[in-house]
Amino acid sequence: MATTTPTGVRGGHAKHGGHGGHSGSGAPDGTPMTHRQIMEALTGLLLGMFVAILSSTVVSNALPEIISDLGGGQSAYTWVVTASLLAMTATTPLWGKLSDLFSKKLLVQIALVIYVLGSVVAGLSTSSGMLIACRVVQGIGVGGLSALAQIVMAAMIAPRERGRYSGYLGAVFAVATVGGPLLGGVITDTSWMGWRWCFYVGVPFAIIALIVLQKTLK
Repeated sequence: MATTTPTGVRGGHAKHGGHGGHSGSGAPDGTPMTHRQIMEALTGLLLGMFVAILSSTVVSNALPEIISDLGGGQSAYTWVVTASLLAMTATTPLWGKLSDLFSKKLLVQIALVIYVLGSVVAGLSTSSGMLIACRVVQGIGVGGLSALAQIVMAAMIAPRERGRYSGYLGAVFAVATVGGPLLGGVITDTSWMGWRWCFYVGVPFAIIALIVLQKTLK
């Protein structure tokens, strides 16, 4: 079954009206997206969502060692987690507004780049203050990924088709939520890796998502 690609995926403003009574559905070139094309694009979005959720859960078991190694106190222990959540919560509505004005594909890619930069520098942190600042940057990227993944899905998939695709999003959320703390514990206990890899582990997934979205989203 073919599903038409709404204008909103390609550009900032979706155009309404026109003939046939379909509001917000139909690509500018009239080309429908097949199930395979939707799944290819969805793979990139789901990878983005995976790293977004993973970044919030993977550090939980590693926090004691992280704070001890960086010489932080109890407040730093709290802020390493809170900084990312606050940044994500504060910027999610902003990303949503930007998606009405600019290309959703471009915004998702920008969010992925922000996440990668925040993660890499977080792994190189030499103090708790530096780590907290990097977690803020991570949170900004995560806010974009969380908001835009669902927005792009809504623009890409017709309402009657969304139910069967939204299950994939739920599965990714469950895996990242449950697996994140376990992965963080394994990474921390592995002598040749250490806690810094809790921040590096999501980077390859984010880069793959960036490449996939570049090729699959129009």
